[in-house]
Amino acid sequence: MNVFADFVIRVREAVSKLADEGALPKGLDLDRIGVEPPREAGHGDLATNAAMVLAKQAGMKPRDMAEKIAAVLAEAKDVEKVEVAGPGFVNVTLDVGFWQGLLKAALSAGEPFPLHNIGRNKPINVEYVSANPTGPLHVGHCRGAVFGDALANLLARTGHAVTREYYINDAGAQVDILARSAYLRYREALGEEIGEIGEGLYPGDYLKPVGEALAAVHGTSFLGQDEETWLPLVRQRTIEMMMNGIRADLAALGIRHDVFFSERSLTEGGEDLIAAAIAFLRDKGVVYEGRLPPPKGQAPEDWEDREQTLFRATEFGDDMDRPLMKSDGSYTYFAADIAYHYDKFRRGVSSMIDVWGADHGGYVKRMKAAVAAMTGGEGELDVKLCQLVRLLRAGEPVKMSKRAGEFVTLKEVVDEVGPDSVRFMMLFRKNDAPLDFDFVKVTEQSRDNPVFYVQYAHARAHSVLRNAVEALPQLDVSAAALAEADFSRLTDAAEIGLIKRLAEYPRIVAAAAEAHEPHRVAFYLHELASDFHALWNRGKDLPQLRFINADQPALTRARLGLIRTLALILADGMGILGVHAVEEMR
Repeated sequence: MNVFADFVIRVREAVSKLADEGALPKGLDLDRIGVEPPREAGHGDLATNAAMVLAKQAGMKPRDMAEKIAAVLAEAKDVEKVEVAGPGFVNVTLDVGFWQGLLKAALSAGEPFPLHNIGRNKPINVEYVSANPTGPLHVGHCRGAVFGDALANLLARTGHAVTREYYINDAGAQVDILARSAYLRYREALGEEIGEIGEGLYPGDYLKPVGEALAAVHGTSFLGQDEETWLPLVRQRTIEMMMNGIRADLAALGIRHDVFFSERSLTEGGEDLIAAAIAFLRDKGVVYEGRLPPPKGQAPEDWEDREQTLFRATEFGDDMDRPLMKSDGSYTYFAADIAYHYDKFRRGVSSMIDVWGADHGGYVKRMKAAVAAMTGGEGELDVKLCQLVRLLRAGEPVKMSKRAGEFVTLKEVVDEVGPDSVRFMMLFRKNDAPLDFDFVKVTEQSRDNPVFYVQYAHARAHSVLRNAVEALPQLDVSAAALAEADFSRLTDAAEIGLIKRLAEYPRIVAAAAEAHEPHRVAFYLHELASDFHALWNRGKDLPQLRFINADQPALTRARLGLIRTLALILADGMGILGVHAVEEMR
């Protein structure tokens, strides 16, 4: 049960009742009514903005309207008190029995407060990581990978039909440079002294296995050949091996994609998708031949003073129209990106999410404009930018990777601290805020380490359940059995407070999914763990508050029902984040 969604329905019913009685006008638009926790706990359990958003429609003062709504809400048996506050908020305090009854509902449902199917099986494509296959994934890629995967989990959990996609940038000059770098390592594998890696090539040792594999398969056959002969074969094999390594690194983080889409397939897959996308937009009247005026200040890289093929990006919120063809007749990067999103649209996806690095911020407007144009405004593109990660060790910057030469690889980070620490910490800050990742802090077993603190709460809850069975061998601690406990015995303020925190879970998850912000789940889990650890600590000082009391089996069952609900929610939330809900800490 989502308490807040349920009360939105109650408030709407109260407004409809008042309209039927003639106290309010009929036909008011009720879609903007919201219910959420008050900003201050002392103001009650729930607050609604109904009078604030309806007063203008109704031609009334917000407080006058709020008084009428409050009077109807106060009639419910499970409502203890209703007050009008400020300019017209309605604050509701619920009877303690309401909160006690929530535990029975949660445990009986078999899942923690069933989530509303807000996605309604709507197709949504989440594209994330999409690193160039020119080297191993580094820690910057790691943040986008974890964020995108958790977001996909979150959307799937709330009823969306999610496709997880990786766009392989395997076309263009950078992969030709990669192939030449691999060819150098191929010659090295055959015994040639290659000396220092030349400027402009990729120097990392990660290409040595590629060169060795090429030598093992092809022997000396590439030696003496013209570049145009060996380059396509070396490029294909090198990209395959690099992508295999990328898949393995992602798998170590629990990340798997449904689709790997090749950029090269846009023009080499039998159909020139870039040409098709441009023709599609031209038919819509948003592609034309023209000249771009010289920009003010520094000219962008794609500006040329000539007649060219342009996309009317300014009609869809961009700062300038954008070129689709270069002066040599080849397509711009933007044209290829349009074609890629056009292909998604042809696959039946109108809702798209791209996870990019923060350095791509200037590219957002034009891509959103392109998606708006090709979908006729029915589709949408949400671009989530992930800021940089700064690696520290006890507060000091971490040195570069020996293997990669220029950066710390994702694999090195995961190997040292484990996937759970990496995933949780990458999500314990909003994606567009810079992140400090300290190897020492994320492995500490203390409350200052968020991932340990949350996992320990789940392990502690299961420890309580195991200890209860030892103390009361006949006790059934399954969710179904504990749903029948007498929860009216839970009267301590801290216990009721913990129930209220548990009841926020469906609202938090729904809001996080709607905003595309999985960090909200991480923040909530940390707050929930804090409440639970505080309650556990009170039991050490006050024996009457301990979870297990063999002399009071009915009270013990009720408290174990609370613990079981907590464990279910912690496990569900960590599942969304892709973090293991361990039952024992070792």
